[in-house]
Amino acid sequence: MMASLALDSPWPTSARESLFCGSFNIHIEEQNPADIIPVLEDPTSSVSYSHTIPKPPPVPLNAYAGNKSIKRLSESCSVPKETIDTWDKLFKEGCGADAYIITEGNSRIPVHLSVLTLASPVLGNFLQQSKVQNGMRYIKIPGVPYEAVYTFIRFLYSSCYEKEEMKKYVLHMLVLSHSYSVPSLKRVCIYFLEQGWLTKENVVDVLQLARNCDAPRLSLICVRMIVKDFKAISSTEGWKVMKKVNPALEQELLEFLVEADSGKEERLKKKEEKKVYLQLYEAMEALLHICKDGCRTIGPRDKVFKGSQVACGFPACKGLETLVRHFSSCKTRVPGGCVHCKRMWQLLELHSRICNQPDACKVPLCGHLKEKMRQQTKKDEAKWKLLVSKVLASKDALWLISGPRSSLL
Repeated sequence: MMASLALDSPWPTSARESLFCGSFNIHIEEQNPADIIPVLEDPTSSVSYSHTIPKPPPVPLNAYAGNKSIKRLSESCSVPKETIDTWDKLFKEGCGADAYIITEGNSRIPVHLSVLTLASPVLGNFLQQSKVQNGMRYIKIPGVPYEAVYTFIRFLYSSCYEKEEMKKYVLHMLVLSHSYSVPSLKRVCIYFLEQGWLTKENVVDVLQLARNCDAPRLSLICVRMIVKDFKAISSTEGWKVMKKVNPALEQELLEFLVEADSGKEERLKKKEEKKVYLQLYEAMEALLHICKDGCRTIGPRDKVFKGSQVACGFPACKGLETLVRHFSSCKTRVPGGCVHCKRMWQLLELHSRICNQPDACKVPLCGHLKEKMRQQTKKDEAKWKLLVSKVLASKDALWLISGPRSSLL
């Protein structure tokens, strides 16, 4: 529902009776004040709407040709399964290995220095700097289970992994892929984490890990999950530990929460505003419809009523019809006038500001109100201009909902 506009009516009662009532042929019906449409409050919102979105430029022909070349190149570089199996077998059997990766429990994984150097320059550099003992190089990866290191090294050889092992050690793999600069493995880890692995219990830990491992997309997903279910997540053990060791992150998440709540309220407010302006636009359409074509039992004097009870296609028509009937017969004589009549004046003035054909317009007082606008203050003029822009902007939303209609302009 819309409240009343706090703008004064520019016309006295005598002008209303002489100019407005003479324009309509009205068949008297019972009036229900509850059916009278309300009108918008003083337009003071700063919400803006964009109507013209430029089209994107066409794709350059040379760029398109380049993309085709890249596609042909990628197709010609497909790796057959046999080749992948060969590299996987080379890793598992360790034929010709010249280095060892030592894991927890002093377990050893035989590797090839040249392969690891190509797959991970960081890890290869560590191996090249290590001491040689009995013709073999040794490097230790501490703090990571043997199975996780095994899965990591296997991926470096053939990009193969067991799905269950990857799920089980995905956090270890994320750390290893970041520490030893293996982007392809990092993408796999992030994919697994995004596909339902996150829970209320581990999302805080994953968030901290994602930030340390430079995974902004995963970090954003974690933040959104925390904000969405903050009450449950803030009671988990992970949150309590994070509060102690990383209070700055806690403060940042709380700020995200406040910002999200504020954004939600602002979106609801804008939604209500758009609804109000849409109702006003529908009222303008209904007013033009009644004054130009007539509807059921009300319309211009040169129209003959057919008594048809077919439902009108203009949503605001019924309420506006009731308001017109009241406006034509109201005898209230009190300071400030009648609130329903004041609403009618506001709708008439709003129409006159939108209409660009006042001489040919059939809406009563349209031309007279345009003349009266020149006497208004700059402050009132600015308010009306803002209201008109909002109402016209709502036309796009109405078109999307019900399709194109006749223009008010």
